[in-house]
Amino acid sequence: MFKLRNYQRETIDKVYQSLRTGHHRIIVQQPPRTGKTIIMSEIARRTTLKNNHVLFLVHRKEVLEQAISTFKQQEVNMNLATMGMVQSLTRHVDTLPEPSLIFIDEAHHALAQSYRQIIDAFPNAYILYFTATPIRTGHDQLDQITDDIIVGKSIKWLTEHHFLAPFHYYGLGDIDRSKLRKSNGDYSSQSMDEAINHQIYGHIVQQYQRLANGKQAVVYCHSIESAKKVTEQFSKVGISAAEIDGNTDSQVRDELVQKFRDQRLTILANVNLFTEGVDLPNVDCVIMARPTSSLALYLQFSMRCLNPRKGKTAIIIDHVDNFLTFGLPNSDRDWRQAIQTRDKRKKKLNVGGPAICQCKYCFGIFYRAEMQGNCCPLCGHKLESDRKDYQVVSVDLQEIKANEAIKHRKAMVQKIINGQVMANIADKSPGQLHTLKEFQTYAKLHGYQPGWAWYQFKNRRN
Repeated sequence: MFKLRNYQRETIDKVYQSLRTGHHRIIVQQPPRTGKTIIMSEIARRTTLKNNHVLFLVHRKEVLEQAISTFKQQEVNMNLATMGMVQSLTRHVDTLPEPSLIFIDEAHHALAQSYRQIIDAFPNAYILYFTATPIRTGHDQLDQITDDIIVGKSIKWLTEHHFLAPFHYYGLGDIDRSKLRKSNGDYSSQSMDEAINHQIYGHIVQQYQRLANGKQAVVYCHSIESAKKVTEQFSKVGISAAEIDGNTDSQVRDELVQKFRDQRLTILANVNLFTEGVDLPNVDCVIMARPTSSLALYLQFSMRCLNPRKGKTAIIIDHVDNFLTFGLPNSDRDWRQAIQTRDKRKKKLNVGGPAICQCKYCFGIFYRAEMQGNCCPLCGHKLESDRKDYQVVSVDLQEIKANEAIKHRKAMVQKIINGQVMANIADKSPGQLHTLKEFQTYAKLHGYQPGWAWYQFKNRRN
């Protein structure tokens, strides 16, 4: 059996307390890498010990296999446990044993019809929705199917108490985010192809050597072609690397993952695989070459390397500036507000946290409060404008001057802002616009004269 950590016992106690006060459908929020499957297995053990049946639902095969192993190790009575993928169980929901308790893993997916079909089939069951990120990309949120939320320890607390590794975060900006377009809740593959700088594949190797040389790393790519290019670039410089994706033969994939676990492989480039649940304990570096509009994916990507080890400091290299959307992984987030359907929220949800800065010299990302003497806490470089020219590591790996670096970053941020406004107003009519910036962007999008925007904005205000 697993020895439960104090914060895991605390979460379990809060679950039972919530159940005793009359709640039936409870969200249990736990950050990635903190053992939520172990928490579920202990609750399942206690439930089956009382001869009650449990049902476990998940949507990925790899997560299911690992969960079954964890439940068995925690001595759950597997004769009283039904565990399966929601896609399969939905097809024969009428034959399932009636559960007293339902576990839904990665529960930010639970508003899907397949989940709802199983939930509705067992109205008397208690339901525990486990997720690291109880927020969805659409309008509807989890308050529609739940009546309580238990919020786990923050990532900052877990790091301070050595349950997660500290990290250094670097943003390189190999992307034109104005070209990103959403499809099915995240950016489309085609728009990511257009947005990502074609030089990124060489940059990934060079920046890895600069920031994390020798560390085992997982690279998150947006397409099979891009993952293969990354692998090729690492292999060219003698760094062992492999690419795996959903089309990789399962036996080959298992062999490569085991080779990585045995530290006989340094780099694993993947497409949509190492996100939820899969155990890779010895990752010390994460390289993001894939933008996302999903906070859930961002945290799964960035926190993959935070398994702790004495003396370890993880390295997160963000080539696509996901931090501009979400802040740093350990930003404080209001999960109680996040589960509310958007028109019920009292204010706009802030998922990015407090103000962060970027060093123009090392491209490290950090909280403004971490600066001492106006210096970068990662490299020690003074952040004030320096009259003297100095060499920086730029997004195109050329030598540029300090004022040019500042201009480059400001221009990129402005381009991102303009792109976000463009995406926000693309499907709106003029009557739904509010700010002058929105009217100007709408005019540009539809080929109207600049004067149209000012006239419409002035009349709108009146």
